[in-house]
Order: sequence, then C-alpha cells, then structure tokens
Amino acid sequence: MTRKVTTVGGQAVMEGVMMRGREQLAIAVRQPDGGVAVEVRPNWRLVNYLPFMRWPFLRGTAAFVEAMVVGVDAILFSANASQPDDVQLGKGEAIAATVLGLGLGVVLFMLLPTFVVHLLNPLGLSPIVLNLVEGLLRMAIFLSYMLGISLMPDMRRFFQYHGAEHKAIHTFEAGEALEVSNLRNKRAEHPRCGTAFLLLVMLVSIVLFSFFGWPNLVMRVVTRLAMLPVVAGIAYELSRLAARNAEGGGVLGWIMAPALLLQRATTREPDDGQMEVAIAALQGLLAVEPDLAPC
Repeated sequence: MTRKVTTVGGQAVMEGVMMRGREQLAIAVRQPDGGVAVEVRPNWRLVNYLPFMRWPFLRGTAAFVEAMVVGVDAILFSANASQPDDVQLGKGEAIAATVLGLGLGVVLFMLLPTFVVHLLNPLGLSPIVLNLVEGLLRMAIFLSYMLGISLMPDMRRFFQYHGAEHKAIHTFEAGEALEVSNLRNKRAEHPRCGTAFLLLVMLVSIVLFSFFGWPNLVMRVVTRLAMLPVVAGIAYELSRLAARNAEGGGVLGWIMAPALLLQRATTREPDDGQMEVAIAALQGLLAVEPDLAPC
C-alpha cells in the first residue's frame, strides 16, 4: 500500500500514549481496572499566537515549547488516569517536575561540559580543540544518561509504550489497518522520534559553539544558553530533512543511523495490551482529525 507521510507524532506517557495532529491530540491510558481511558483535546500551538514561529529555524524552538506545554498536561492526565482515585498528581507538581527535569538537562548537557573543559585551560590547547573536547564530553554525558535510564526497571514499561507509539505510527503511514497483528511486525524505532532531534542538538552545538572561540567561563556559559534556540532551530530543520531521507541514503540518510541505534535504548518491544493503548490514542486522534496534513 502507499505510504502516508504525515505530521502525526506522539510520545509515551505514564501507562499510555499521546498522539498529536495539527489541531487536536488524543491521550490513551491503561486504567487500574484494565480499561483504556481516551481523552481528546485541542493541541496547544505557539504558532497560533505567534505566526512568525512557523518560519524555518524558528519552528524548532516553537516545537520545543509546544512539547513542554502539551507534555505537562499529558503527563498529568496519564498519571491521574493510571492511578487509583486516592493517588492523584496536582498540576503544580507536574510543572515542578518538568522544570526540574529541564533544568537538570541544561546543567548536565550544556553547563557541566564547559565547566569541566575549563579545567584544561592550563594545558594551552587551542580554542578549536577545547570546543571539540567540550562537544565530545557533552555527547558522552548524553549517551551515558540515556543508556543509564534505559537500565532502570521502572522505565521499562514507559519505553515499551514508546515503542508501541512508533509501531502505531508506522502502521498508519504504511496504510494498514490499525490492528495489533499489523503492529507486531513494525519497528519500535521511528526516524521522526525526538531522540534524533536531541542527538542532532549535540552535533550542531559542537559546530556552532566552535565559532565563538574560547572566552572566559562566564561568557561561555552565557553564550551556550543564549544560543540554545539557534541550536534547536538548526537541529530541527536537519532532523526533518534527515527523517525524509532515512531510507534514501546520502548524508542526511546516514544521520539517522546513530539516532535509530540510540532509540534501542529508549524503546522496548511492547506487549499486545500496550499496542492496544497506542491504537486507541491514534484512533481517537483520527476520529477528530481524519485528514492529517502532509509534512
């Protein structure tokens, strides 16, 4: 069948999957009694308020902000739907956890590497070498973090739902019926996964930050933080192009190889019940947004 290329995307949530279209999103969660709760709601989009954020190299920042805003609500809904009524999470707690996680990411992947490499200044290395070492250290910390959390037992089910999300999208894009039997033979990895975007952020930062030389520590920290939207914008455009060429070879196609390999750490083979939840989320989205626009 003809393969559909759409903007449908999603993410794993607690005991469930969220699927996002252009204007709507659907969240499906496995409840304590075994049932599946599905909620459909408008997809909050920054570009509806700031239309210029649709422009290339700005839409990457928009996509990141949208993912944060929508993700908080999705995690909140899934956390409460998957737990008994006497164990509920407040929105303030969900926001605090998201902000804490984002702050930890900035410290670990952006600030810590530049601080550690600062200790090499007495060696008299050139700015190019120092920036390269910083970038490689950033990449090493990122990969170690991803591999580390993939070994945590509590994360296994979350990563299984991540795999189920990808399998459902693969099946839809292949034009096949959204049935568990069709999902089983699909890959748990997907070229449009956010993992590819994060990996490209690391690679782009190595190149971009090298143009700023090696100023004092304070200026480097300020530069790294100020350039994050630029790095995200470039990485987003590259990830879109690379995803389209994932099966076509060439430089952009090759970019996806390490991203797909890394997804083996952030996805697990889902069981039939988890694939049913992913199907329910995608069917909920298609019910309100049947004509998903092409990329």
